[in-house]
Amino acid sequence: MSLDFNELKAFLDEKVEQYNNLNFIKDDPISIPHLFSDSRDIEISGFIIATIAWGKREMIIKNGQRIVEAMDMQPYNFIINYNEKTDFKYIQDIKHRTFNSADLNYFIKSLQHCYTQHNSLEDLFSNGLSPTSTSIKEAIISFRTSFFEIAKATDQRTFKHVSNPEKGSAAKRINMFLRWMVRADNKGVDFGIWKSISPSILSCPLDVHSGNVARSLNLLSRKQNDWKALEELDNNLKKLDQNDPVKYDFALFGLGINENFK
Repeated sequence: MSLDFNELKAFLDEKVEQYNNLNFIKDDPISIPHLFSDSRDIEISGFIIATIAWGKREMIIKNGQRIVEAMDMQPYNFIINYNEKTDFKYIQDIKHRTFNSADLNYFIKSLQHCYTQHNSLEDLFSNGLSPTSTSIKEAIISFRTSFFEIAKATDQRTFKHVSNPEKGSAAKRINMFLRWMVRADNKGVDFGIWKSISPSILSCPLDVHSGNVARSLNLLSRKQNDWKALEELDNNLKKLDQNDPVKYDFALFGLGINENFK
């Protein structure tokens, strides 16, 4: 599809308006953190559901619901009081594709550690940023290091469930989670509860669907959906809106999933 700059911006802005609204929530994994009002419950449930957000959306939501129900619909309270010996039984049957109860057990223990050392997950991400940061990459790397600082040799299998941009990953699920937490546009979809990170440095959640749409619109030329491709896409989206480039995730996602855009 060949559009000049103004036509492309108008087209994508229209698609953002079409998909960035409350109707988006019910069929999307973001529906799980929308079950909560406390910021800690929102960020915990959001982080876990974003982690398992691959495959069919119905199964992602179903298994996300199982996880928060196992936590008695109180994610922060469950995590902060978690005792593996007495409480593992509540999560032992949970599984989503390759993410199983052993992975969830580590996530809970690591989150417990994070909350005893920091006020929120926001701190773990923002600690990796400098005042001049123009990319979220260092924040993700810093968070990942902190998240696995209590890991033992037996926890190695869980490492794959938190993407690593240092190894070239586009970190789609983490970037989606960050969009949820950071963006605040009063549309009722993203939460905007994290104030220490600017939406201007967020990266678009890049996957097969958004990547294909981006290539069709000449926003992306690189063939692999890796961090280098993400940097190219981010730079082009910033030309359309330097303050909130990741809002175009709604357009790329909606065009790919709902309209089979080519």
